[in-house]
Amino acid sequence: MIRTIVITVMLTGAFFLTGCSNDTGTDRLQKVGLLLETTIDDQTWNRKGYAGLISIRDTYDVEMFVKEEVQNRSEINRAVDELVKNGVNLIFGHSNVYGRPFVEIAPEYPHVHFVYFNGGHWEDNVTTFNFNTHAMGFFAGMVAGKMTTTNHVSIIAAYEWQPEIEGFYEGVKFQNADAQVRINYVNDWNDEGTALDVYNTEKNEHVDVFYPASDVFNEQIVTKASEDNLYAIGYMEDQSQIDPDLVLTSTIQHVEKLYTYAAEQYNDEALTGGVETFDFQDGMVAMGPYSDDMPGYFQTIMHEAVNTYIESNLLPNEHAID
Repeated sequence: MIRTIVITVMLTGAFFLTGCSNDTGTDRLQKVGLLLETTIDDQTWNRKGYAGLISIRDTYDVEMFVKEEVQNRSEINRAVDELVKNGVNLIFGHSNVYGRPFVEIAPEYPHVHFVYFNGGHWEDNVTTFNFNTHAMGFFAGMVAGKMTTTNHVSIIAAYEWQPEIEGFYEGVKFQNADAQVRINYVNDWNDEGTALDVYNTEKNEHVDVFYPASDVFNEQIVTKASEDNLYAIGYMEDQSQIDPDLVLTSTIQHVEKLYTYAAEQYNDEALTGGVETFDFQDGMVAMGPYSDDMPGYFQTIMHEAVNTYIESNLLPNEHAID
């Protein structure tokens, strides 16, 4: 069942939505809405989306609406209709599942702009934001290749198509040609149980560095590695607070910044339909702090490699080819 939360600029609590109708025929941001497949406190990905919406509320003094557990087409249609009737003219769908439905219903709401993540569908008033995750995977791989003592490292990903998987493999091999890269797919962003089963299998195969590349189960894997005195590389957010020594670094996607970016673009009448991709060069992807377990000279190498990529768009293995 869809649950709706309304938060205004004047209160910090939450309450159920009551209906009212407002004109959305304006190019200025009036109210902002967010659709989630699950809940606002469902791990890293949703937390970052919710934080982005809070930032819009605080920056632009607008009312915000959050609709949780919006998963199928009929629920999306109903949620969007309710948001628009309540004056929302910028709607975020915090997943790629919203792409096709947004494109199909967008012509019915020409004064509303729709934004969703990690997809390829777009319309005049539908924008999708994507992260280029190959490079962040490469840098995570460099760290894993350097810090493994068993020459067994593992990436536990959600899906085979994730670009960070190939990047991780290339980064490990660039740094340590002798290291074995064990690649695993859970085939679900949310399946924490299967991810932990994979982790335990990999641990028994002498893996000593883990990279959990998923929006949801990354925190569980990093925490378990810490409990087992093994290294991990955080994903999506800075996870060094879990264990500042055993979390070697984190590959951070600043999802929340894209929310304020979209609102700013919308207010400037510069938010157009299409596919936009973000990387280190845009400040939307970054590496987290490095563990003191990493040698100081290698931390310097990593900083230089990231900065060179920002300036040249070339990864260290591409420089080597040149």
